[in-house]
This record gives sequence, C-alpha cells and structure tokens, in this order.
Amino acid sequence: MFGRSNAQRSGSQQKGGNGQPTPITLLTIVGDHARMEGKFEIADSIQVECEVGGELNVGGKLVIGEKGVVNADVRTVDAIIMGQYDGNMVATGNVEIAATGRVSGNIETDSLVISKGGFFNGNVIKIKDREQEAQKGPRPVYLVDEKRVGQQK
Repeated sequence: MFGRSNAQRSGSQQKGGNGQPTPITLLTIVGDHARMEGKFEIADSIQVECEVGGELNVGGKLVIGEKGVVNADVRTVDAIIMGQYDGNMVATGNVEIAATGRVSGNIETDSLVISKGGFFNGNVIKIKDREQEAQKGPRPVYLVDEKRVGQQK
C-alpha cells in the first residue's frame, strides 16, 4: 500500500554534491478502497492513488493520480491533479490540472495550467498580488459627512 519509488525523470532531477543527478524520492499511496484522514506533513513529494481527507503540507510535489480523491486543505510547492481535488490549495510553484483532473475550490498560486478537458470550479489568487497588497498595509477609511451633489437635506 505504501511504497517509495525512485523515479528519475528528465525534468525532475536534483543535482547531488558531485554534480550527478540524484533521483527524487516519491512516496506513493495506493489502494482502491483505502481512505486516510488527518493532518499530514510530507517533507518530499507524494503521489496519491486513494482517498485522502484533512490537511496536507507537502514539501515537494503533490501528484493526485487518476484514482486519487483528495478532500483537504493543501500547502505544496507544485501540484499535478489528474484525479479529484476539493479544498483550498496554496502552491508556491506550479499547479497543473490534467485532462482527467476535477478541481473544486480556491487555488493560490502564480502559475496555473488547465489542460483541455480538465475541470476547475473556484477562484484563483496570485501569490504576488497578495504579497504586494500586504506590503501596502491596510487601506485608510474616511468618513464623509457632506451634502452630496443633487441631494437635499
């Protein structure tokens, strides 16, 4: 059910200390009838091929496979959604909704790609826009107690 696969992919390799590519460890959760719920802290990347609920904090890439169903609030670097996702997501990197992906919820990211056939129902917030708003500080509020033009007292 739980397994680690060392997959070397051309776009997902990290350089080791000697300059040679080292494989990325991808924790995979598989189970046709498996259901997990709770708060999960994953330091590396994870692929979900079962039902997961609760809260996920992923230090690498979250891959929701075609059989995966995730009902959770997620914080991750990158996400690829090929199954179903329902919740609020914050991704500091890229989010991709594949042709088989179904997403309902809000996504906060600077890069969102929805493939033809993919489904998305929710809001997208750019992280950079939110950071700029926070730097500006709170907006001032003014009380206006003047006679408006065209109105009589």
